[in-house]
Amino acid sequence: MIVRLLATAAAVMLPVAAIAAPAADTVLVGGQIHLLDAADRVVAALAIRDGRVIFAGDDAGAKALAGSQSKIIDLDGGVVMPGLIDGHMHPLEGGLGLLSCSLDYRRLTVPEIQAIVQGCLAKDSGAGDDKWLPVINWFQQETQPLGVVTTRALLDALPTKRPIYLFSSFGHSTLTNSRALELAGITATTPDPVGGQIHRDAAGAATGLLEDVAQGLVTDKVPQPSDAENRAAARAALSNMARQGVTGFLDAKASPESIAAFSAVASEGGLTARAHFAPLIVPKDGPAPDAAIAEIVALRARYDQGALRPQPSITVHNVKLFLDGVITAPAQTGVMVQPYFINTGTANHPDWRPGPTRGPVPYFPPAVLVPLVQKIAALGFDPHMHADGDGAVRLGLDAVAALRAAHPEYDTRPALAHDEIVDPADYPRYKSLGVIPVLSFQWEKRAADTIAGARDQMGPDRFARLEPSGLLVNAAAPIAYGSDWPVDPLDEWFALKVGVTRRNDPAAGPDYVEPLPGPGLTIAQAVHAITTGAAYELREEAVAGSLEPGKFADLILIDRDIFHGDPTTIAATKVKMTMVGGKVVYAAAGKQ
Repeated sequence: MIVRLLATAAAVMLPVAAIAAPAADTVLVGGQIHLLDAADRVVAALAIRDGRVIFAGDDAGAKALAGSQSKIIDLDGGVVMPGLIDGHMHPLEGGLGLLSCSLDYRRLTVPEIQAIVQGCLAKDSGAGDDKWLPVINWFQQETQPLGVVTTRALLDALPTKRPIYLFSSFGHSTLTNSRALELAGITATTPDPVGGQIHRDAAGAATGLLEDVAQGLVTDKVPQPSDAENRAAARAALSNMARQGVTGFLDAKASPESIAAFSAVASEGGLTARAHFAPLIVPKDGPAPDAAIAEIVALRARYDQGALRPQPSITVHNVKLFLDGVITAPAQTGVMVQPYFINTGTANHPDWRPGPTRGPVPYFPPAVLVPLVQKIAALGFDPHMHADGDGAVRLGLDAVAALRAAHPEYDTRPALAHDEIVDPADYPRYKSLGVIPVLSFQWEKRAADTIAGARDQMGPDRFARLEPSGLLVNAAAPIAYGSDWPVDPLDEWFALKVGVTRRNDPAAGPDYVEPLPGPGLTIAQAVHAITTGAAYELREEAVAGSLEPGKFADLILIDRDIFHGDPTTIAATKVKMTMVGGKVVYAAAGKQ
C-alpha cells in the first residue's frame, strides 16, 4: 500500500515538475564572467531570479531561462566578476569627509596647508569665534619637507580665533591650534589618557599634536554632526562605494550614530551594499567591560536584521578593539616585539641602532585582553582587533590561542586588522588559530610612511618583511582586504595593483619608483582577498563573494580584463555597472 501511494504521488507530481520554472528576471550573455568559485571558472552567461544567480554557463543555457519580461544584457565581451567586499573601512567618516574641509591626502608644505585651511575659513566667513573647524585627510607623513615638525604654531599663524584641528588620514594623530587646546582644557599638567599621548615641548607644554585616545580630549568637545548630516554622509559613502564596485563592507569602528545613519538610509530603500558594523570597546573599559558589552548587545538587538537576504541589510556581528596605534614615525605607537631603531649618529652620518622603546604599553594588556575576547566570543561576536606592530599581532594571536583552548566549541572568526609587521614565528599561527589578517594592500609600496617613517626605524631585517601579505599567504593565512577608507582615498583598484606589484604610482616620484621588498600577491590571490576572503571574514561566504548558482547576484561589470596582462593597469580599472541582489545600484553614463 505504501509503495502504491508513493507511486501515485509521484505520478501526480510529474506534471507539476514538468511545468517551466519562473523566468529569469535578468540574463547576462556574451561576456567573460569570472565566477571566483573553487575552480575559478569563467563562463559566458548568467541568469538571475529573485536576486540570486540561478544559472552560470553558456549563452544558450541562460537564454533558455529568459521569458518575455526578462531583461537581457549583452555584455559584448565585457568582464564581470563578483562585487568587491571591503573588510575594514570607516564609511560614515568617509562620507562626512566627502562633504568637509579636506587636505585630500596630498603632499603639502606648511604654507600650502595653511592656504587650504584659510580657504575653508573664508568659505564660512560668517561663523562665530567658537565654531570648530575640522580639517580632514592630512597626510601627516608626507608633509613637506619630509620630517618637518608640526605643532600648534602651524594653525596659530592663521588669522582666526576659531578652534581648528587637522585630522591625520591615518586616523591616529590630530594637530590642534592653541584655541582648541584651551577649549579642551589641555595644559602641561593634563595626564596622558590610557591608550593615548599628548606631545609636549621641552617645557612640558602641549605642542598641539595628539595621538590615538588623546585625540578624544579635543574631538569630544566638537559638536557632533546632526542626524540629517549623518544620513547625507551615509548616502555619499554608499554612492562612492557603488562607483568603486563595493557590494559589502565592515564599518570597523562603528559608532551608534553610524549604525543609525545607515539604518535610516536602509529604511528609505537606499542601502546599496551589505552593511556590517563593529562597535568599539575603548581601552579604559577593558578591565571592566560589562557595561560597554551590554551597549553593543543592545545595538545588535536594535539594528541587526538577521539572516542575509538578496536585498542589502545590516548586521552587528563584530566588536572592534585597538591593541596599539601605528608603527610609522613620527607616531611610533605600534607595539613591537623588538625596539624601534633610533639614529645615534648625525643627520649627515646616521647610525641607526635599537633604541629604548618598543612602543606604548599595549592598549589592552594580556590580562585584560584574554578574558575580554572570551566574553565577546561567548556572546556570538567576532573580535576585530587593530594590530599594527608585531608585538600587538602577537598579543592578538595569544588571546585567540587562549580562546581556542578554553572554548573550542565556539564558532568565532577573529580578525587582526593591518598587520603591517609580523614576526616570522607568528606567520603559521593565523592558519592554525583560524585568525583572519585583514590587510590594506595600498600600503605595500614605497612612500613617505614606509621609507621616511619606517625603513630606518625598523632596521633592515624588519623592513625586508614590512607589509607581509605575500609572506602570510605563503603561510596559508586566510587573508581578507580592507581599505581603511578614509585613511586613504577609496580606490580599491589601485590597492589591488599595489598588492600584486608592490609599486607606487609613477607620479609619486623617483624616490618611490622601486617596489617595496618582499613578495607580492598573484592577481588571483589579491582578487580573492577582496571577494571570497572578505566574504568569509564577514560570514557572507554562503551567499556572496562568488557567483555560483544559489548565491546573491552581487556583481560588477568592469572595463578591462584584470586577470591577464600587465598588472600595473589594474589601477586604471573603471566600473561600468554595480549590481547588488540582482538590482543595478550604479551604472556609468550610457550603461544599464
